[in-house]
Amino acid sequence: MDNLRHIFAGKLLGVKAIKLQPTNPFTWASGWLSPFYCDNRKTLSYPALRSFVKVETTRLIMEHFSDAEAVAGVATGAIPQGALVADALGLPFVYVRSKPKDHGLENLIEGELRPGMKVVVVEDLISTGGSSLKAVEAIRHNGCEVVGMVASFTYGFAEARKAFADAGVELLTLTDYEAVVDEALRTGYISRDDVQLLAQWRKSPATWQVANQTL
Repeated sequence: MDNLRHIFAGKLLGVKAIKLQPTNPFTWASGWLSPFYCDNRKTLSYPALRSFVKVETTRLIMEHFSDAEAVAGVATGAIPQGALVADALGLPFVYVRSKPKDHGLENLIEGELRPGMKVVVVEDLISTGGSSLKAVEAIRHNGCEVVGMVASFTYGFAEARKAFADAGVELLTLTDYEAVVDEALRTGYISRDDVQLLAQWRKSPATWQVANQTL
């Protein structure tokens, strides 16, 4: 598992699906400034890497959530990965919207889940965990059991760890913050000083924004 984390981290860095800019931070949709940006959708453009994500996510599900009867992808980023994995497993697939459609049937879950089904959730990215756990809530509200979640990457924020523990959801990921930073340092992408700055941000990403603006 540790080898997988570092191998996949290197692959994400190689295709620039992950970018580290400690001195020129990005602005997230939340408004937070961040020296770290991850866009796993880029993996879809590289057939070998796309297959790697499918195979490794499928393997984790088979090893840890073998009782799953359906796969749910979290919209929008995890829809393609979830569909690929469901196809590999030969299981039904649905995806969960962030909010119901404002027309037609006003669905929150697209596809069909039968009450009582055991569902594994596929996600591309875990930051605070809020949107991922809203998907879990929607599936449970539909009368189904969520057996676990597999994501491509997690920042590993304390807030997210607590949220998943409180929700009773086991989370597995292909790679994570630590592995990416290790690989970025090993390859010379970042310096040891950058590692310290990144650690300060990760410890308190919301307040790091305020501190950064006062420099």
